Amino acid sequence: MSLLPFRRRAESRAAEADTEAGNAAMEALLEGFSVEVMPRTAEKVDDFRALLPQHTRVYIAHIEGTPIEDMVATAKRLASEGFAVMPHFPARIIKDRATLQDWIARYQGEAGVEQALLLAGGVAEPHGEFEHSMQLLETGLFDEHGFKRLHVAGHPEGNKDIDPDGSDANVSDALRWKQAFSERTDAEMAIATQFCFEAKPVIRWADRLREEGITLPIHIGVAGPAKLQTMIKFALACGVGPSLQVLQKRAKDVTKLVMPFEPDDFLQELADHKAAHPEFNIERVHFFPLGGIKTCATWARDHGGASAVPAVPVEA
Repeated sequence: MSLLPFRRRAESRAAEADTEAGNAAMEALLEGFSVEVMPRTAEKVDDFRALLPQHTRVYIAHIEGTPIEDMVATAKRLASEGFAVMPHFPARIIKDRATLQDWIARYQGEAGVEQALLLAGGVAEPHGEFEHSMQLLETGLFDEHGFKRLHVAGHPEGNKDIDPDGSDANVSDALRWKQAFSERTDAEMAIATQFCFEAKPVIRWADRLREEGITLPIHIGVAGPAKLQTMIKFALACGVGPSLQVLQKRAKDVTKLVMPFEPDDFLQELADHKAAHPEFNIERVHFFPLGGIKTCATWARDHGGASAVPAVPVEA
């Protein structure tokens, strides 16, 4: 009598167990994910509650030229729908301390905002007295106005605007300064990163930060599902570094050019690593919905389990 059927059943059970463990790890990593919008993209969404879980943190990207009135209106709308709003404060487009104070007052007074992402901003020349996010922190205005959570930018693959020589010396110095700042403030702080496509370099970067005493939780940037051409365009525009090769390699396969690029492999590897190393300091996932907010939210719902169910469940 052959033992093969029993072996096949055992292998099948082992495969099912591995799949369940992988799903559980992914769901754990996706719990509490955040997403980024802009005023013009938010306008295309009728009701965010049909897409995102209740209390999801929604970052509002402040692109140069966007009126502060549009930013505040978007923040007010999202807050009214029950989401935790985190607008960008790009240092290089903020003219002076008075402008910064005005923005903070508007966000708080009209939308009840008490969270912010502070970053240098994507312009080459500062519009005024601020050049980097540390100068915004040094004003003390966020502390004075009782902001409870402040996030700062992270660059797993470096940033050539900050380190033109291709190293990460200045980026690392800035993170050490922000770590020290976090230790003398009551605000909850975290690092929100640019999106990446390759897990192993991200794991090495996160481990190195911890070894250097930078213990701020990391919210890893992830590109939501999008056409490959769209993904490559945004990656080049945003200065994504070595992991861009993942997209370029895929682009060589003409059969995949029309297929959406999804973050399954990238996130599964991070999720499995975190499940095996609970002390791993990537705490949350932050989505850049490059292929659209609805597409991104649907992917998160399909992979995130109970914690990714929209505030207003979608009818079957």
